[in-house]
Amino acid sequence: MRQETFTVISNRTLAPGTLEMVLEGDVSGISRPGQFVNLRLDGFFLRRPISVCDWTEGRLRLVYKVLGQGTAAMADYPAGKQLDLLVGLGNGFDLEKCPEHTLLVGGGVGTPPLLGLARRLAEQGKHPAAVLGFNTAGERILTEDFQSLGLRVTVCTADGSAGIPGLVTDGMAAVGDYNYVCACGPEAMLRAVWTLCGFGGQFSFEERMGCGFGACMGCSRKTVHGMKRICREGPVLEKEEIVW
Repeated sequence: MRQETFTVISNRTLAPGTLEMVLEGDVSGISRPGQFVNLRLDGFFLRRPISVCDWTEGRLRLVYKVLGQGTAAMADYPAGKQLDLLVGLGNGFDLEKCPEHTLLVGGGVGTPPLLGLARRLAEQGKHPAAVLGFNTAGERILTEDFQSLGLRVTVCTADGSAGIPGLVTDGMAAVGDYNYVCACGPEAMLRAVWTLCGFGGQFSFEERMGCGFGACMGCSRKTVHGMKRICREGPVLEKEEIVW
């Protein structure tokens, strides 16, 4: 974990209620896709944990949904504003455990962390595919970004307005050539994917966090190995250790 100052480069709407913030700063503290950062926001006591969508040298890309007063304040931050970030938090996806044909399954705002994973798997010469689920066609985000990396992308919408009607599990059934799953999204989605998946995988969980670096124990979750802190030992857990 490193504390760094970043500068907002852009902050734009991708879909209703979902925004992309690009920041400039030292990203060397990020070692794995699936990690997150903790932002100090003006006027708020607790920092806000936001998953890392992607990063390149000197640039950090965050995609977030406006869910409360903190993220609503973030949505108004202009270019040039400086932010205090804790960088490189959490246990991300283990690339070495992902075989050539890994399926990435994202639901809604759980989609962004999988983009950084997709980029690095592609850089290793692997051939991942993606199933991305949204409530409506208007809520779709980042699908073109995944396609630009060469991934075969299957979109599912709950209302049937785009792609395959239904849930990500319906999209998984339409993709045959995979033998490992990396998933991120709401817990109900993760559980459905876990149930359907007959082999190994890695699952990224969302939990409310206090400190964000393991001190308060507020985001602990039961596993077969005992309690684990989602902010420290997670957010990514192995399929075999998850207890529902």
